[in-house]
Amino acid sequence: MAMDKIIHHLKKSRHILIASHVNPDGDAVGSLIAMGLALTSVGKHTTLYNESKIPTVYRFLPSVDRIVSNLETLSPTSSPTLVPDVFYRGKSDGLVRDGTWKSEPGNSELAYDTAVILDCGDLERIGELRLETRNSKPCPRHLSSGIEAQNLVPDIFHRGSKLGSSFQFPVPTLINIDHHITNTRFGDLHLIDPSACATAEIVYRLIKKMGIPIDKAMATSIYTAILTDTGSFRFSNTNKAAFEICDKMVALGVDPYYVAKNVYGKYSLGRIKLLNLALDSIEISPNGRLSMMTVTQDMLDETATQHEDVDGLINYARRIEDVKVAVLIQECRNGKRGQGSELRAQRSAPEVGREKREFHVSLRSDGSADVAEIAARHGGGGHYTAAGFNIESSMSDLKSGMLRLAKELGN
Repeated sequence: MAMDKIIHHLKKSRHILIASHVNPDGDAVGSLIAMGLALTSVGKHTTLYNESKIPTVYRFLPSVDRIVSNLETLSPTSSPTLVPDVFYRGKSDGLVRDGTWKSEPGNSELAYDTAVILDCGDLERIGELRLETRNSKPCPRHLSSGIEAQNLVPDIFHRGSKLGSSFQFPVPTLINIDHHITNTRFGDLHLIDPSACATAEIVYRLIKKMGIPIDKAMATSIYTAILTDTGSFRFSNTNKAAFEICDKMVALGVDPYYVAKNVYGKYSLGRIKLLNLALDSIEISPNGRLSMMTVTQDMLDETATQHEDVDGLINYARRIEDVKVAVLIQECRNGKRGQGSELRAQRSAPEVGREKREFHVSLRSDGSADVAEIAARHGGGGHYTAAGFNIESSMSDLKSGMLRLAKELGN
């Protein structure tokens, strides 16, 4: 079975890199921590990686300080991780106490023997870190409603490199765990289940199948991931498992009020000001079926806010009466994206509107339209009711293109 292949490989692995997507949401952070804590508890050297700064609302999670954003100066033994004296060896149910690590012949130069990529529809979602496949065939794009695992090229060799530097490290085996229907099936071993409410649901099943006891720290991470990815059990991806798993996590000691207080309880004054500007930016298509919200870098600068403060703003546009699809256009910071308000102030408004910059476009649907398909047209992906993509365009052209989508939504 799919999961059995992954478990077999993880039990053989010693040094494991675990990563999730840039600009992480609750599922990306919670799944990352839960997977890391579980593998650490059975003696694996683990490094938890996310390129982005962890949003403030998730910094209450246990062991969040173990997540690093730079691998250049780290090895598994120097990273902020716990290395217990327990690891799997031999039979699948055998836990062996051993205070030493035995090196494998010919593998002493490897920093990691396995990489686990979580909640990423494609490999580029981990950011600038590149895990490139050498001497392997492209993975087929095959969508499925169930769980799938493949060992397409057993001897493929992934080499990691960071853009703008000479940093590289080899990762012989890459495991792809995700719940996005648009997942590109990258890597060697796949555990893709679009019917799962969150990647954390798949991680939970994997941990249970490995026979690893779930402690309160893991439970808090899993609960938070499912809570946030289902929109507090309001989104269409909410399933029976979401309630069953969260019920079990509460039984293990998770405090729902404590989690909700941290995730939803407080906003900075800057975020409130950003919300005001974002609400003022809302435009409605002539047929009333599409709403569009805009967040520029100038708005972030004016309110002293960060990318994380944009999270959830699109829901205000989505809840407008008669709207079928909501669009949030966010100007990105890097390269041409973040030239700053000082430089843009030197140009007129029309010039700024026509200037090509990089944007992230978020899409939300009321369930009557497949926004994953819309995002896929632009190289993005996601779910039927929640998706997104990055694009280089001028603001005016991008807005015009998004408003034209309204014609597909009917009258």
